[in-house]
Amino acid sequence: MRSADFQSVAVGFFDGVHLGHQAILKGAEAALTFRSHPLAVLSPERAPRLLMDVGERLAAIRACGLKEVVALDFTPEFARLSPEEFLAMARISKETKIRCGANWRFGRGGAADATWLRAHGYSVEVIPAVEYRGEAVSSTRIRAALERGEVEDACAMLGRPFEVRGEVFAGKGEGSRLGYPTVNLKPSSLNIRLPLGVYAVEIGGVRAVANYGLAPTFGERAWEEPVVEVHFLRQVPDVQGGGFAGVKLLRFLRPERRFDSLDALKAQIARDCAAALA
Repeated sequence: MRSADFQSVAVGFFDGVHLGHQAILKGAEAALTFRSHPLAVLSPERAPRLLMDVGERLAAIRACGLKEVVALDFTPEFARLSPEEFLAMARISKETKIRCGANWRFGRGGAADATWLRAHGYSVEVIPAVEYRGEAVSSTRIRAALERGEVEDACAMLGRPFEVRGEVFAGKGEGSRLGYPTVNLKPSSLNIRLPLGVYAVEIGGVRAVANYGLAPTFGERAWEEPVVEVHFLRQVPDVQGGGFAGVKLLRFLRPERRFDSLDALKAQIARDCAAALA
């Protein structure tokens, strides 16, 4: 990316591409980000559990209407660059307006910020934080909300449903035998600690109910790792086995539990479907 090619560039990591990030990206022609979180290099034990993998994040950034998105590799060598060296390497000149959040810092040890940029003759616009329920929207808040099962709050801060993507695979066949056609996914990019339980979801434009967990009712046949099992009451989307699909989480309905019989499980799935479709 050559800054001279663009009038404005948005800078940041943009995990989740939430409403605050969207405000920074809006109006920019290009975006500059990193493929991996800087803390994964600087202090791995403090690195956050990311809301998106790099492919999902870059796609979401592009979806904001930018002409170009550049993702740099953050390495130990990169971390040692001075602010001047960073800007030169990123090819950001004083002719391009930089859009960033108030907490964005760069250069060795986080030495530079918007104040530094202005003092060195750069044009910079600090975008005010977007608030939700009186507090700034942040990736940290969204992550915490999801891990508490507060899916609706997380989706409100994201500006869209939180999506879990995974590989579609053939399951045990129990869902169909219980009268609920099922699509099974192995989550491939889920880094956060979602509560095991039942969610109202949407997949392929169809509302459904999903259990994210181990299916303990099946005893020795339970899953060894958490799986997303999506149960449909009526319409089933065209989701092919062996491919990938995304499940949009809408609401957390209840924690996962073990049932004493398949009849009890079937009755609960019916109640869950009713709640999900309400």
